[in-house]
Amino acid sequence: MMNFEKTLPQINFVKSTPSTDTAILALYDDKKLTKIAAKLDADTAGLLSHHLNASTKFKGEAGQILNVALPKGANFLRVILVGLGSKSKTTTETLETTGGTLTSALRALGCTDAVFLNSDDLKSKTSNPVTTLLGGVLLGAYSFDSFKTVEKNKKTIAVKTISVVTAAVKTLEKEFTTQKDLIHSVFLARDLVNAPPNKLYPESFAEIIKKTLTPLGVKVQIFDDKALAKMEMGCLLSVGQASEHLPRLVIMTWDGMGSAKQKAQKPLALVGKGITFDSGGLNVKPFEGMMDMKMDMGGAATVVGTMHALASRKCKVPVVAAVALAENSISDEATRPSDIVTSYAGKTVEILNTDAEGRLVLADALTYIQKKHDPAFIIDLATLTGAIMVALGVNHCGAFVNDDKLWKGLEKSSHQTGEKIWRMPLDPSFRKEMDSEFADIKNIGSGRMGGACTAAAFLEEFIDEGRPWAHLDIAGVAMSKTKPTCPVPFASGFGVKLLDKLVADHYE
Repeated sequence: MMNFEKTLPQINFVKSTPSTDTAILALYDDKKLTKIAAKLDADTAGLLSHHLNASTKFKGEAGQILNVALPKGANFLRVILVGLGSKSKTTTETLETTGGTLTSALRALGCTDAVFLNSDDLKSKTSNPVTTLLGGVLLGAYSFDSFKTVEKNKKTIAVKTISVVTAAVKTLEKEFTTQKDLIHSVFLARDLVNAPPNKLYPESFAEIIKKTLTPLGVKVQIFDDKALAKMEMGCLLSVGQASEHLPRLVIMTWDGMGSAKQKAQKPLALVGKGITFDSGGLNVKPFEGMMDMKMDMGGAATVVGTMHALASRKCKVPVVAAVALAENSISDEATRPSDIVTSYAGKTVEILNTDAEGRLVLADALTYIQKKHDPAFIIDLATLTGAIMVALGVNHCGAFVNDDKLWKGLEKSSHQTGEKIWRMPLDPSFRKEMDSEFADIKNIGSGRMGGACTAAAFLEEFIDEGRPWAHLDIAGVAMSKTKPTCPVPFASGFGVKLLDKLVADHYE
């Protein structure tokens, strides 16, 4: 994991302009050159303003790029004008997307070293938008080629350095270092999801977690199949019993680095679904439905990435996390439709569809975290249902939240990070659909309608009364088609930034 460093440009903050092949200038959609940009325009005899006036397509919209080649003898080979859109409507999402687009443009033009000249002209009351844009540059530079033995795209030139000219070197360095560390945690989540299932399975996933997080001060405890059987985690074991790679439950504990009062408070809890491959079990998926099922551990990947982020920045408050890892396979040992298993909570579950397995592993993990750690809140993340994509598409995460305070924190953090969520209903009618004639609860609803809601109702059955809880169904957002900030068309790393922001702003 963490194989991306070689592809990332080095970001430097400097007080004077270094020698580079490319200069970068940003402007808003009024197309007015800032003070520093206007100086370069004057030095080039008005060449920049000429191209701005002559180009009818370039309107300064967010992500638009205008390349201006400079004449022989100029300080740079080219100037790239980057549109930021409306100054009043600029968001984290638009800035990061613009940064990702800039990465693609620099590569396409063969730039090796670039300098951002007018950072100080773009200050806002709260932050310098350039650092957010540069975060998008790094996100757009992500790659995943650990399993390639033949070098691909040999003609593609990677950008080596981007220097940012600023009078506030130390301030921006500190601000960007925090952002870069968070992006590394997002990349960890992406790497885990992108890994092939013959390499990432319950045992190997558990060991990667231990190897990655232990050096950061996170305590990692791994329960193997024998321990799970002794603990009577019937739901988790039932999902993974057909595979030669038997289930694991991994508990990650961060004690907090704040004051004695902060460290003594109840821990915040995260739980992730970790189905390392989902065949559907005996309710086998069709070929097309199985193609992307290495990503069915996306919730667990986000939880691990978030714990990496919290530990890296020395989070002040205690956090505990659990990931339930299993491979949903097919064999003569497989769980059958109509089987009844006993959960760790002691409730019996009738399994009517073996492809509704994620909620089963989450049920045992949710119960464990509550019994053993009594958290202040609990948030689970799971690529749980295709139904959430029917409801919300692939740009919004469905959020089922039983506590208004927790929801408000999530909603605010969503706006600030650009990771979009939408509140979904929790209603007794959905739980009624999960009634079983033979057990305490069944694992699917009575019909196709409201599938994401009935799945959430199943999980809510395993939440203690009065416990603040949020279920984030990330099935649509965990994967991404190629876009500027996610150039590898699969794992997005959704949720790491959202959860880190939630903890930082509302609980530290």
